[in-house]
Amino acid sequence: MNFDEQILQQNYQTVVNQLTTYNEQYNKNTALLAVSKTKPATMIAHLVGLGQQHFGENYLQEALEKMATLQELPITWHYIGSIQRNKTKDIAKHFDWVHTLEREIIATRLNEQRAGLPPLNVLIQVNIDDEASKSGCQPDELPKLVSYILTCPNLALRGLMVIPSKAGGDAFARTQALFEQIKQSHNPPHWDSLSMGMSGDMPLAVEHGSTMVRVGTAIFGERHYA
Repeated sequence: MNFDEQILQQNYQTVVNQLTTYNEQYNKNTALLAVSKTKPATMIAHLVGLGQQHFGENYLQEALEKMATLQELPITWHYIGSIQRNKTKDIAKHFDWVHTLEREIIATRLNEQRAGLPPLNVLIQVNIDDEASKSGCQPDELPKLVSYILTCPNLALRGLMVIPSKAGGDAFARTQALFEQIKQSHNPPHWDSLSMGMSGDMPLAVEHGSTMVRVGTAIFGERHYA
């Protein structure tokens, strides 16, 4: 797939500048996760050349192909798609981060299949607005799932991920409160990450403690699905 390097570079710089402005405004250090699903390895490689290291992928087979192509580049790969049981082995083996852990059985499989590698950084996806169309554990289920994941030696529990409803509201504030509650009640040793916010709600996410915002279309352009 051909792409216009100048447009990609301009888009990327615009997003980086916006995030820098919000970080300065709220005295934060939120990182940028470039969501590269459906986009070719050549675009990812170009962004690596501009200094981007963290990339998020939703589709396992597509991601594995890109990883093979780009294996010489210093990329940190984040899995941000839904996790079926038959995909856990490859996810555990090839990714650095998982944002969408929501069930004990998936934690068990990732833990067992990560053996022999550095611990896998995981975030629990919370269905913060109780939407039937979205994945994630319920807020009241969170303490039990946290306790379980903390018994898994090959998983490093880092924090929470949310995809709020389009109505917005106070979802980020409620997620930040949940994050602090778990910090107080469980004191997880690596508890430092909140994956929330995209291009449209970036300032609100940064204000409420997001440590990484997930931005795709604003960087790569419109997606074309097969």
